[in-house]
Amino acid sequence: MAKRIAFVASDVPSAQTARAALASRFGDVPEDEADVIVALGGDGFMLHTLHRTQGLRAPVYGMNRGTVGFLMNEYSESDLLERLDMAVEEVINPLSMKAESIDGKIHKALAINEVSLLRAGPQAAKLKITIDGRLRLEELVCDGALVATPAGSTAYNYSAHGPILPIGSDVLALTAMAAFRPRRWQGALLPKTAKVRFDVLDPEKRPVMADADSRWVENVLWVEIQSEPSIEHHILFDPGHGLEERLLREQFV
Repeated sequence: MAKRIAFVASDVPSAQTARAALASRFGDVPEDEADVIVALGGDGFMLHTLHRTQGLRAPVYGMNRGTVGFLMNEYSESDLLERLDMAVEEVINPLSMKAESIDGKIHKALAINEVSLLRAGPQAAKLKITIDGRLRLEELVCDGALVATPAGSTAYNYSAHGPILPIGSDVLALTAMAAFRPRRWQGALLPKTAKVRFDVLDPEKRPVMADADSRWVENVLWVEIQSEPSIEHHILFDPGHGLEERLLREQFV
């Protein structure tokens, strides 16, 4: 069955060249009329595309024209229609972030990979961690901390020595970056339903910024994070190269 395809590309020249070639060969329709959206770029562009098109019905199939491309399939022009017909769909839920900054403003954002808190000054951050209304850690002295989804567990979370989470495991990773006290505390595994709250201790002396998939909020007082099951992102992968396989493969490199 012929598919109506919307091609989108990052600003990278190789991605723009690929978009022009594919659109000429297979046609190109507006995103809101498409059966599938083909995103050309790297993981950052894929995240941007998923956020931007979350209200549309079409799933997103990525082809790598960037660097890492964990969320992307290999680039190929000749067999695109066959690959789209055989593609396996993964459904992921983003995290919702709610944060208050020092000026009293409330900020909200969604994150497919992770929500992170990072020190924004020369001194380490001091954070208090509450899970589902229950105080779990009175004081974490660190460079930062994050909450990651399974889909995002191989990104920043993995670089910070957090665990890789299988897709469908219904857990979140809470990971510390360069924890000073408790010494070398790595974090915790949390149920997907958990509501995590970070309170910033001494925010004027030890400023902290929050980031939800590169959406920054400076000088936060507190941040609340939880999974958002009402929102679904639909991603297509070539058979045998879906998120489940990629997560397993990363652990045996």
